[in-house]
Amino acid sequence: MYRSLLISFVVILLALNVNAQSDSLRLKIQDIAKDAKGTVGFAMMVIEGQDTLSCNGNAHLPMQSVMKFPIAITVLNAVDEGKLTLDQLIHINKSDLPETYSPLRDKFPEGNVDVSIKELLSYMVSLSDNDACDILLKVLGGPDVVDEYMHSFGISKIAVKASEYDMAQAWDVQFTNWTTPKEMIRLLDIAMKPNFLSKTSHAYLWQIMQATSTGPKQIKGLLPAGTIVAHKTGRSGTNDQGITAATNDVGVITLPNGKHLTIAIFVSNSSADLTTRESVIARIAKAAYDYEAAK
Repeated sequence: MYRSLLISFVVILLALNVNAQSDSLRLKIQDIAKDAKGTVGFAMMVIEGQDTLSCNGNAHLPMQSVMKFPIAITVLNAVDEGKLTLDQLIHINKSDLPETYSPLRDKFPEGNVDVSIKELLSYMVSLSDNDACDILLKVLGGPDVVDEYMHSFGISKIAVKASEYDMAQAWDVQFTNWTTPKEMIRLLDIAMKPNFLSKTSHAYLWQIMQATSTGPKQIKGLLPAGTIVAHKTGRSGTNDQGITAATNDVGVITLPNGKHLTIAIFVSNSSADLTTRESVIARIAKAAYDYEAAK
């Protein structure tokens, strides 16, 4: 009887300690978020544990180029279903390459070139290429195909309604492509499961996510050198009122113990400058990393 009561007491003390630590982390994140002078949505979960922590985790926030992650998943699912192949060549005309951020356009300014779906995926995810994104959306049949596929396996708090070209036409259009931080870490968790896509598609998705070169000062900015981070960034322009709709980074951090921390950080409608917005993301990611690495 005494032993049982002692064990129960120890369990309660441990639970109270864990709750106190998580509350401390949440307060730290909320304090960092104030520097953004906007809305900061955050969610995290260690895949091997499934415990979540969030701040504004249910807020509907614009994805910007974070949408290229669900688009890539949809393309790879189409490959797995035999509708497309990674080696399939897509003919690209000059009209498919409007002026925007596009290393693909920089390489082939006149178009009239055949590029494989595999290479287009790499451009879209690793380099956040806008033209490659819209070419792949056209191959799929439009944004609604991505939206419907996400909903088909339970990712309901997400909307993919506009292409990169569409978003460039008017400020408000970008807000039609939204998700919540908590839903994004659910998607990251699902996509990390080895049986979600075929072995080949799963490996390629996380290869190009790990090869992401954009946003080096965001999630990766303050993490220890050599930390493996597979992520996707997203960033909007700044309007005449000095408001930036989106500075985002979502992904999976491999912890020192080999476990995987999913993290989603969205800085929305911020009046802070880019250096500050990126610093907010980097400091939040470091706080989350330190919290989990210390366990």
